[in-house]
Amino acid sequence: MFWPRAGWRRSSAYVGHRIGRLPGTPYSIAAGFACGAAVSFTPFIGFHFLLAAGLALILRGNLLASAIGTVVGNPWTFPGIWLATYRVGAMVSGHSHGGEVAVRHLTLTMILDHPGQVFLPMVIGGTLLGIVAWFLFFFPVRAAVSAYHARRVLRRTKKARHRKLELEV
Repeated sequence: MFWPRAGWRRSSAYVGHRIGRLPGTPYSIAAGFACGAAVSFTPFIGFHFLLAAGLALILRGNLLASAIGTVVGNPWTFPGIWLATYRVGAMVSGHSHGGEVAVRHLTLTMILDHPGQVFLPMVIGGTLLGIVAWFLFFFPVRAAVSAYHARRVLRRTKKARHRKLELEV
């Protein structure tokens, strides 16, 4: 049910093609995707699409790419993301680590029930890690989209030359 029938490599390639074919410049696509990825580090579950779209609008990013970028936060990655954002936020905000939340206790209910102890450090940590994630995703995605667009233009140019040669013969 959770495993793609064609495998992860093919699924990843498909997502790569979809991102490369989105309308817009490599900057707008990469900025949109990076916004979605960055917002995935915040504890605002249920609002990631809206926050990513708002941030993408501010940075002139692609809205569809921002929605795709929110996939960075998913059921497999959220436990690690939540733990990292909590620890970074607790360290930055000066919360004592004596009452540190264990991984198995860090659930959505725990986050919402203890806003001062868990939610606030996660907002701080999520914002900081989200900024880092934005840059970590932006540059590789921009390079990949630029390369994809260049290959696409090259293929079209070769096809046009081939057609022209066929018409001349």
